[in-house]
Amino acid sequence: MEVKSRGARALGRQLGHRSSLSSTTIILMGVSGVGKSSVAAELHRALRWPFAEGDDFHPESNVEKMRRGIALDDDDRWPWLAAIATWVGAQESVKRDCIVTCSALKSAYRAVLREGHSSIWFVHLTAPREVISSRLDHRVGHFMPSSLIASQLDQLEPLRPDEPGVNVAVTDSPAATAAAVAVLLRSGWRLR
Repeated sequence: MEVKSRGARALGRQLGHRSSLSSTTIILMGVSGVGKSSVAAELHRALRWPFAEGDDFHPESNVEKMRRGIALDDDDRWPWLAAIATWVGAQESVKRDCIVTCSALKSAYRAVLREGHSSIWFVHLTAPREVISSRLDHRVGHFMPSSLIASQLDQLEPLRPDEPGVNVAVTDSPAATAAAVAVLLRSGWRLR
């Protein structure tokens, strides 16, 4: 498990101190096939926090577009991101810690998610392109074809220093990755 941060002090600032937060929202981000849903399911099991699959917030028109192998554009994504942000806001309103998956490819997308939501902490999951392509080729029952991975990788913008979160290279099992994320949360005081 490789974790890339901007130094120990920077990591502490990125994570924020738990006492200043009413809740924590983990957004597992990255391109399709990197393992967001698998890691989220393991975090859900370990932490017992509510978990929302970001794909479930897509309108049917987005799903059909991707199913046909057509990449989404910004106009397709804004309502989807707004729906996720609304769900995050509902969790924050009752001070509920939660987990959500979302590609959050661009800084502008992450800004939409963060607007008015101080609980958000991004975990950018990364893996080599070959690994991601292989996962997509072998995935059953998902609308995202492997032919769209190039468009996602082209759009992907790394976390900026002013965005709360860390980069985690997914080199182990989803359970091991989730355990590493939980350690990071604890070390940054984002867990009680």
